[in-house]
Amino acid sequence: MKTIRFIVLFAVALGYATIAHADFRAGIAVRVVTPEPLLPVSGGVGPSNPVTKKYGDLTVRAMVLENGDTRVAFVSADFLGFPAALGDRVRRQVKAIPAAHILIGATHTHSAPDCYGFPNGRGGTDADLEYLNFVCNKAAEAINEAVAGLQPASLRIATGKAIGKIAYNYYAPQLYDPRCNVMQAVGRDGKPFATLVNYAIHPEVLGSSQGVLSPDMVGPLYDRIASSGGGTGIFMNGAQGGMVTADVRGPDGKDVQTWEECRRIGNLLADEALRILHASVEQKNPIIHCAWRDVTLPVDSPMLLALLKMSPLKLAKPDAKTITTRVNLVHVGDAQILTIPGEALPNIGYYLKRKMKGQHNFLFGLTNDALGYILTKEDWNSFERYDYVTRTSLGESTAGILIRESMKLVEEAASK
Repeated sequence: MKTIRFIVLFAVALGYATIAHADFRAGIAVRVVTPEPLLPVSGGVGPSNPVTKKYGDLTVRAMVLENGDTRVAFVSADFLGFPAALGDRVRRQVKAIPAAHILIGATHTHSAPDCYGFPNGRGGTDADLEYLNFVCNKAAEAINEAVAGLQPASLRIATGKAIGKIAYNYYAPQLYDPRCNVMQAVGRDGKPFATLVNYAIHPEVLGSSQGVLSPDMVGPLYDRIASSGGGTGIFMNGAQGGMVTADVRGPDGKDVQTWEECRRIGNLLADEALRILHASVEQKNPIIHCAWRDVTLPVDSPMLLALLKMSPLKLAKPDAKTITTRVNLVHVGDAQILTIPGEALPNIGYYLKRKMKGQHNFLFGLTNDALGYILTKEDWNSFERYDYVTRTSLGESTAGILIRESMKLVEEAASK
């Protein structure tokens, strides 16, 4: 009789252990990747610009979510872009999460070293390959630490319009998405320890020509989240192409490109994100699903094809005229997250969000890859205003292919 009672108690205990393991957990970790000594910074195609000082530190940040046997990692890096070639270096150093479940995005600061290997006009590149390897190692460290630090948590998710002078579209002022998506992990003690902000904006208050290395307004965003009780912040950009940038327009019509302006915008966005989150309800055990598909895109732009082939990072094969990239669709509780491997124009972002199935629809732009601007065939090379974004786009079919394949992911998930 005692043996039977012991077996029952053991089974009950085992059952509780299994349930506990199935509970939602979250973790976050940060690594500073400011180069020492400072390196030149890149604002786009062409030579980098020398710097003499820094405002804030560059970081890589990893937020890991787990429910049962499913883990996903959201990684944010303070760079103009983070190509898949670098992302794969990071993924190879992480054993605790499947590679396809690691989503790596760039904040898009224009005040950080070149991660592409752009030609510098002198027969080489200003990208520091040893430094880029260091960044990949630190990103992997952050993911692994976030896994090691997973703790029981609940999740708060919200979407709302960020109010105030934060962003605008340089090409058409009102053509941008003011919605801000927020995801916050709350510990068993009721205190938030990680806050993810998803918003579409070019963090280029300072730009690349002022001799400054900086995370731009994203740095003050993180500081404000921490000082306001939101824990560690992590920023994932959105559909910020064509040209959704920081609203630094001064009363005299001139741009205000100062660290104080970075702080104003970063603080305001952080305050708005926490305000939007305030009325949300905690989701105690949000389920996680992660799907993906690899998508092949033709490279029609002679300039981008040359850049991809000439890069010391080997972004494309010498004989290639296509490039293959990954698109993820992640469900976390009542939210859907869709990745975009470049800078999608706002109209594409609006369309994707309208077709997604979550109560809260996040778009992670410049995630899993950094393939330039993404604009529809109707917009591609159709307006003089879009000349630059056309030249720095893979081609007119890019958006159509990505939208089609993304919607397949959404529909397949909805049918299950």
